[in-house]
Amino acid sequence: MPNKRILSLWFPHLGAERLLRAARGTIEQPFAVVAQVGQAQALSSLSAEAEAEGLRIGQPLRDATAMCPNLLTALQNPQSEAQFLAHLRRWAGKYSPWVADYAPDGLMIDITGCAHLFGGELATLQTISTDFADLGLTTLPGLADTVGAAWALARYAGQPPGTTLGTNLGTNRSGDDIDQEAYATRAKAGKRRNWERGGQAPKLMTLRPDTHRIASSGKTHTAIGPLPVAALRLSDSTVTELNRLGLRRISDLAGQPRAGLARRFGRELVLRLDQALGMVPEPVSPAKPPMHFACRLSFPEPIGLESDILAGLDRLLPQLELRLNEKGRGARRVRLQAYRSDSTMQWIDAGLARPSASPHRIRPLLAMKIQEIDAGFGIDMLRLEATLTEPQHRKQHKGHMDAGTAASDRAQDNTSLDDLIGRLGARVGLESITREHPAQSHLPEKASKTLAAAWSEPCFDWPKPTRPRPLLLWPPEPVHAEQTPLLPGQFRWRNRDLTLLEAKGPERIAPEWWLDDPEWRSGTRDYWRVSVTSGETLWLFYAHGAAMSAGWFCHGQDISSDVQSP
Repeated sequence: MPNKRILSLWFPHLGAERLLRAARGTIEQPFAVVAQVGQAQALSSLSAEAEAEGLRIGQPLRDATAMCPNLLTALQNPQSEAQFLAHLRRWAGKYSPWVADYAPDGLMIDITGCAHLFGGELATLQTISTDFADLGLTTLPGLADTVGAAWALARYAGQPPGTTLGTNLGTNRSGDDIDQEAYATRAKAGKRRNWERGGQAPKLMTLRPDTHRIASSGKTHTAIGPLPVAALRLSDSTVTELNRLGLRRISDLAGQPRAGLARRFGRELVLRLDQALGMVPEPVSPAKPPMHFACRLSFPEPIGLESDILAGLDRLLPQLELRLNEKGRGARRVRLQAYRSDSTMQWIDAGLARPSASPHRIRPLLAMKIQEIDAGFGIDMLRLEATLTEPQHRKQHKGHMDAGTAASDRAQDNTSLDDLIGRLGARVGLESITREHPAQSHLPEKASKTLAAAWSEPCFDWPKPTRPRPLLLWPPEPVHAEQTPLLPGQFRWRNRDLTLLEAKGPERIAPEWWLDDPEWRSGTRDYWRVSVTSGETLWLFYAHGAAMSAGWFCHGQDISSDVQSP
C-alpha cells in the first residue's frame, strides 16, 4: 500500500493580503495588521513590503512605526480571517476532496492518488502556487508522508536552525547559530583550498523550484532532519530549552533516548516527533461543509411598509421550513435581514425556547421586532436565515397500550409554554428566563439548581425529601442560646427573644466530605422544625463543630410564617 502524501500550504501574509485584496491595489506602501495584546498593540501579519523593511510578527506597534514611519496599519479581525480561510479551504477542494483547515494561516491537503492529475507532485505544487498568486496570496508548500513533516517543510524548509517562524531570513542569526559558525570551519576551508590550488571546482546542484520542499516517499527522516526543532510544532519555552542544551535540529533529537526526552520536556515533544516521523498516525480530517438554511426574496420595487415586510416574511417562512425539514433540523435562532436600496442592511433576530421549523411559531417572534427596521429609501430584498439549528426528530404515534400516559403526552406536546418563553425572551432575552430543577445533593441549599428555561426541560416529578423542608431558605444566622445539643426552651434571634412552643426533630445532615464547602465547615448538623409563641415556624440546627465552633443557627422558615426574609 503506497504511503500517504500530505500537502501543507502556509500563507505567511494571510491577514495582510486579505485586506490588500479588498483595497484592489490602492495600497503601495508597507502594510501591517495589528492585534491587541494585553494593554499594547503588536503586529500580527505583514505585507511583503513591510517585511522587507525589517519588521517582524509580534513586534510592538510603537517600535514598528519608529522603524518604518510610512507604515499603514489596520486592526485584526480574527472572525473575518477564519471565514476567509474557510473560503480558501472550499476553493482548494479542486485539488483533492480531503482538505482541512490548519488555523490560523494554513491548509492541509491529502493528495494521495491526486498528483498525477496535475502532472506529478512538482507540477502540482507549481500549479497551486500559481493559482494562489493569481488570487493575490503568497503561499509556501510542503509535501511529505505525514502531517507534521509537511507542516515543517512548508514553514522551515531552507531556513537556518536559529530562525523563528514568521521572521525575516538573514536577520535573525544569533551567536550560537551552528550555521553561522559553519562559515569558518576547516571543512569548507579545505574545499575552497582544493580548487584554489588548481583542483576541480566543486559541483553545485541546480534544483528546480520547490524541490527542497518535497520529501520523497519513505524519506521523511532525511528531509526534516536538518530543520530546526521549532518545526515540530513545539512551544516556545520547549524550543528555548532544547537550544540551550545544543539540540537545535530534528536530527539531534532523533538519536536521543525517548524516555529521557519525555521526563525532561514532557510527552508533547516525543508525540510531535513520532507524528512527524510517521510512528504515530495523524490523519487529515476534512472539515464538514456547514449547513446553511436561508432563503431570500427580491422585490421589483422598494418596499417600506410593515405590512409589506410581513407579507414578504410569510412567503419566506414556508421555504425555510421546507429546507429545515429536509435535514431534520429545527431553528433555535432566526434572523431577518433587510437590504435597503442605498446598499445598507439592517437585521433583527429572535430565539426560540425549543427548536422548531413551524412558521406559526417563528412569525410572532419576528413580527414583534418588525417595527425596529428602518426602511430608509426602501427595501430591495429580504433574507431569512436560521443562524442556530438543532436536530429535531418527529414523534412516533402512540398505540392503545400507551393510553395511560395520555396526560404526560399532552404535557409534552403542549407548546404554549415554549411560545411564552420565546415571546418573553424576545423582550428581555432568553438568558433572563430561568427555572428550578432538582439537583443530586442531600444538602438543603443544594437540592435545586437554576437553569435557563430555553435550554432545559421542565421537571414534573420532583423527588420528595424524607423530612419536610421550609420553602424559604437563607444563609445560616446565629441564634443566641446555650451551646448544647439539647433544644433550648428560649433563644434570641434577630434581636428578639423567642419562646419554644412545639418542636419536631432532630434530623441529622452531614456535609459532603468530598467537597470543601465553606458554609459546612461547622460539621454535622441536627435540624429541628420549631414553632414559637409568636406564631412563626423556623428551621433551627445545631452545628456540632469541625473547622468552625459549634452553636445554634437559623436556616429558614415556613412559608406560612409572617417573618420576612432578610
